[in-house]
Amino acid sequence: MDKSNVLQFLSVIILLFLHVSNSHAASSSDSIYVTFLQCLKNHTTSQDQVSNIVYAQTNASYTSIFQAFARNARFNFNTPSTAKPLLIITPLHENQVQATVLCSKTIGLHLKIRSGGHDFEGISYISDLPFIILDMYNFQNITVDIQNEIAVVQTGASLGQVYYRIWEKSKVHGFPAGVCPTVGVGGHLSGGGYGNMMRKYGLSIDNVIDAKIVDVNGRILDKKTMGEDLFWASRGGGGASFGVILSYTVKLVPVPEKVTVFSFDKSLEKNVVDIIVQWQQVAPRTDNRLFMRLLLQPVNSKFVKGQKTIRTSVQGLFLGGGDELVTLLGKEFPLLGLKKENCSEMSWIESVFNWANYNDGSSLNALLDRSHYKVHSSKRKSDYVKSPIAKDGWKWIMNKMIELGKVELDFNPYGGKMNEITSDATAFPHRAGNLYKIQYTVSWEGTEAGLEKNFISQIRMMYSYMTPFVSKNPRSAYLNYRDLDIGINSHGNDEYNEGVVYGNKYFGENFERLVKVKTEVDPDNFFWNEQSIPTLPNKA
Repeated sequence: MDKSNVLQFLSVIILLFLHVSNSHAASSSDSIYVTFLQCLKNHTTSQDQVSNIVYAQTNASYTSIFQAFARNARFNFNTPSTAKPLLIITPLHENQVQATVLCSKTIGLHLKIRSGGHDFEGISYISDLPFIILDMYNFQNITVDIQNEIAVVQTGASLGQVYYRIWEKSKVHGFPAGVCPTVGVGGHLSGGGYGNMMRKYGLSIDNVIDAKIVDVNGRILDKKTMGEDLFWASRGGGGASFGVILSYTVKLVPVPEKVTVFSFDKSLEKNVVDIIVQWQQVAPRTDNRLFMRLLLQPVNSKFVKGQKTIRTSVQGLFLGGGDELVTLLGKEFPLLGLKKENCSEMSWIESVFNWANYNDGSSLNALLDRSHYKVHSSKRKSDYVKSPIAKDGWKWIMNKMIELGKVELDFNPYGGKMNEITSDATAFPHRAGNLYKIQYTVSWEGTEAGLEKNFISQIRMMYSYMTPFVSKNPRSAYLNYRDLDIGINSHGNDEYNEGVVYGNKYFGENFERLVKVKTEVDPDNFFWNEQSIPTLPNKA
């Protein structure tokens, strides 16, 4: 048999294997569907139409339900190697969430919990083990109480929905959270949640005053009944390690009638290194009403054909007027050269819209549209910087970015309120002592062979290059910039030691307390994922 015939024969064998595997998975899904549906009916009221919330792989809506909130094309649903959930459950009522937990436990199904699908490694909707998805997207209710300056927000709501509902009730209230409107509340708040008001008001979790959670026994608990330890863990420790978060009660924060935004772009040819060094001095220490994000992106040079350069952008939000901002930065950040004509004064809700880059003519109603998001393939990583990077260091960093060609770096300043909250006040530990956080991003289109490997290799190399400039012992990371490169829990006998590897990076000295809470509330480790909090090792 010649080489071409051998290849053809092997292709047929592989296709037959995939067909059998997929047929078996679909059959298994149907069998589990029947068992699971009956269990749900036994644990819910007779009025509940539970068959309308359970999707097996053979259901016509199964694929669209899965893909609706799968925000990273790197995990291509149509690739045969991507494991599909046996079932997707989309509860409408709290007792259906309770029943889903109990039935998953009884039947022995691995449960993944999804709110917005923005987790960068897709661990809320993919797995190497047989699993089902509990998708909270129907839990979108938001009750805003302006008189008491609070809101009760269900975890399937998006940040855009939260911002819009607050704005409907008040033009001088807001909430400190992320700048991407389609992010789900559940993952964002349980992992910490930061945005462009963090220097004034801290993280999202610093403004959470209550929560409702379904625990491993199917009970609905609030702050009082869950106890202080579990409430502490659910704010920054990742809610999916401990249960299913149903809602958060949050404090609203005051915002002025007019805020100021600006965005400044410079290229490397214009000698921006001095500007970057000055940004580093100013951004973490300036007036806490001001947030200035620095972005470095490799782009094609406008001056030298065929060469790359670095586009440097400074994006700012100031909770005040443009004149005051120009005066402030004229004194503290003169190299930026900010002028009044570079500034735009607008309402806070308009600034949300502006930071989201909704520049396609959409109205504010776009904040309610959870599909207003372009799905592409990407990989993210994170770091924290505690000591200023020298000028030569910045030059070296940008040269490495140009060498690689695709990796972008975002620098998010700390200081202000972040310095005032102790590292153990919540499970999120990265407070005073951090100048800024780095987000590494590489994104790409297409599925050509070798494309993903090339770009992921680039971001890993850039991360390695940055080692001298970032935090050490441990090299810290941000849970909501999920990165499986820093450690994976395989759910085996060594899960505690595996968990220590990434746990110390995400949670620092808070990790051991999180493990104790986990062991107490979920001793059999039912709520497990590839980077969840492990239980204490069994000494027996």
